[in-house]
Amino acid sequence: MPRPGARNLITDIPGLRVGHATDERARTGVTVLLCAADWVAGIDVRGGGPGIRESETLAPENLVGKAHAIVLAGGSVFGLAAADGVASVLCAQGVGLHLRPGSLAIPIAPCAVLHDLANGGDKDWGRMPPYRDLGIAAAAAAAVDFALGSEGAGRGAQAGLRKGGVGSASLDLGEGLIVGALVAVNSVGSVFMPDGKTYWAWAFELDGELGGAAPPGAGMDLSNPIADDSRLAELGRLQAGANTTLGVVACTADLSTAECKRIAMMAHDGIARAVRPAHTPFDGDTVFALASGGLPLGRPPLRAAQIARIGSAAADCVSRAIARAVHHAR
Repeated sequence: MPRPGARNLITDIPGLRVGHATDERARTGVTVLLCAADWVAGIDVRGGGPGIRESETLAPENLVGKAHAIVLAGGSVFGLAAADGVASVLCAQGVGLHLRPGSLAIPIAPCAVLHDLANGGDKDWGRMPPYRDLGIAAAAAAAVDFALGSEGAGRGAQAGLRKGGVGSASLDLGEGLIVGALVAVNSVGSVFMPDGKTYWAWAFELDGELGGAAPPGAGMDLSNPIADDSRLAELGRLQAGANTTLGVVACTADLSTAECKRIAMMAHDGIARAVRPAHTPFDGDTVFALASGGLPLGRPPLRAAQIARIGSAAADCVSRAIARAVHHAR
């Protein structure tokens, strides 16, 4: 039976490291996922108000289709500068595309941002938003072990009316096939059922990772898809692009860019299972997918079945990671 990896983090996939950098004064931050090399990657966007950099680089019809890092950041449009910082760190290390021998390294570091500008932190940064420096710091802090909850990109996040954050989870499917997810949860929808304590993702919990989540109470009214609309409006959260769940899923298989996109598409189901509602006009829900290429999946038709298995596991990891993000948030 599939179980979580040793850390129950996306870094159970060899070659991945995650780093956070947090600005407590501004209540914002950056989370960076670094790859051991240029990993095959894809992206799928389902939210109505995304903020993204280098997404077309990962389109299967385009040239590159690989990434050296994925950057998740607060700060809305200002947070996209975090990828500049990450790219500068990687370039200095010689990590990136080399168009000719000895040429400057060109790192591919796609970035997605969430909106945390109205969370009460000091955003009076003038012409120097902190995100480039936060990107540099997050890349420098990257390691196989990292904190969950109100860290990095999740520092200023909110999930519905509750504190959001960063979460991660993994599944070891056996025979070298490992799947993992990393999320930053800043959704307009709630991760809790109407009782305010039962996670929508309760059924996916493994090894007590949510504190022993209880099943929903009998007769619970599940008809209201969004908790306390008036309160969300009062907080200014019912605005396009003001809310987002960002995710990265990864696996050890030898996927193509098109197959990574399919995995990212399937992984969005994990958001829909763990957040209600999801993919609204107010959200910028985005999922990246990465593949290390270490495990050959073989040829069709069995290959397609394996991809379906990976996508299903990725969706489950996303659901668990979302609940873990809120469970660990402060």
